[in-house]
Amino acid sequence: MTLVQLSRLDRPASTKFAAECKVRPILDKMLVTSLDGAFVLLTQDEFRAFKSGEVPAESELYQRLCAANLVRAAFDVKRAARLTSERKGFLRAGPNLHVFVVTLRCNETCVYCHASRANMDAVHTDMKKDIAEKTVDLALASTSPFITIEFQGGEPLANFSIVQHIIDYAKRQNAALGKTLEFTLVSNLGLMTEEKMAYLLDQRVQICTSIDGPQVLHDKQRKLAGGSAHETAARWIKRINEAYIERGLDPTLYHIEALLTTTRDTLKLPREVVDSYRSLGCRALFLRPVDPFGFASRAESHLEYPREEYLKFYRSAVDYMLELNRNGTEILERFAAIFLTKILTGTDPNYLDIRSPCGAGIGQVAYNYDGKIFTCDEGRMLHEMGDDTFLIGDVETSKYRELMAHPTVRALAVASNLDGQPDCVNCTYQTYCGVCPVHSHRTQGSVFGRIRDSALCAVHKGIQDYLFEKIAENDPDTMRTFGKWTTIRERSHYLQNC
Repeated sequence: MTLVQLSRLDRPASTKFAAECKVRPILDKMLVTSLDGAFVLLTQDEFRAFKSGEVPAESELYQRLCAANLVRAAFDVKRAARLTSERKGFLRAGPNLHVFVVTLRCNETCVYCHASRANMDAVHTDMKKDIAEKTVDLALASTSPFITIEFQGGEPLANFSIVQHIIDYAKRQNAALGKTLEFTLVSNLGLMTEEKMAYLLDQRVQICTSIDGPQVLHDKQRKLAGGSAHETAARWIKRINEAYIERGLDPTLYHIEALLTTTRDTLKLPREVVDSYRSLGCRALFLRPVDPFGFASRAESHLEYPREEYLKFYRSAVDYMLELNRNGTEILERFAAIFLTKILTGTDPNYLDIRSPCGAGIGQVAYNYDGKIFTCDEGRMLHEMGDDTFLIGDVETSKYRELMAHPTVRALAVASNLDGQPDCVNCTYQTYCGVCPVHSHRTQGSVFGRIRDSALCAVHKGIQDYLFEKIAENDPDTMRTFGKWTTIRERSHYLQNC
């Protein structure tokens, strides 16, 4: 039971000592979090004293509680307001991430394909030039001063001419606007050439690919006709990283990024997955569970798994990564980095899927190849599955203000605001967490969902339990690694001010 619940149910006189807070047992300690995101880890004796209001004002414990804004008599309202405002700073601008699905065509067949890819001869799923230009115009109409255009598919290299046109057109249009532009491209690298690579690097496009682990696992899940998807991706990862060095860029800062989709087969290979990334020169893993979109929903019987099994895999993989860091090999896990940045620094890295409210519509917009507009890429994925719940417009007719005021955008902002989520409002991790209402809609039939029964909640809560266990153990090497994982990487090379 949380202290919030205690104060609301029977209000014993002793709770007058405590400011509004939430409590969760972590190992042999009690984790107490404040309204503004600060926390303390208390021994059982310290917690009993805190709960009863018997902490001497001159004690070290009292000072710790005050520092975390957990003492009602000393509660700093201005501090709580300032820290909350800083954490929610992302709400002061419009959507900064604009996903351009330039084609559904793809040269690989992935067993879990979330995008519902089309065959390589389905050229009718290619974005056309007029649609591309109208899409750029809408993206640049965002009130955000920072605009990221992310090329997705399908395989965006299958429609490379339109990728080039979008980059050139966006830079020309932005010359009069002066926004900070960034371009990213998500590719399996199977259609990469030296010429395409040179263009992308010249235009400072950040390149991201997918690696599902060792070659046997990767090629089982991601099939490339006539060859090994893993060998192809590995070859181009090495070549692109070499090209960054040739251009005089620091390889510790500028290198190709890779993502992983955790399937049932992945769960058996936590160390092997980490080692496969190390062998490719990748410095970060994102241990993402499989999502219920696209082809993954059809293959659920052999892809899905209980989330407690995922969390065992996650703990084993991150334990190994911490061991590697202790021995001098720097590698991080992105889920951990996102949560730790919120927990340890008091700032929000604005990862759109784990914030409150989420980024759907107000942080991200997704544009399909045919000009249809969606609240987010997950909403666009559901469209390809026959569900248009998250369709909010079309580049031919929609205006920016109409998109931002769309009832669906408003509904998702309400549904993902954890201050109003019944299952989240009293959660110890509320300040650090976020929900995805599109995921709730898909798996539970409502954008509001039943968060306590959600697979995403199980993952987020389980990861934060693990991180706070490590923080409670307070191993110096682990805490040094955690500090590095919260460091914002220098990336000015990718940012373009026109």
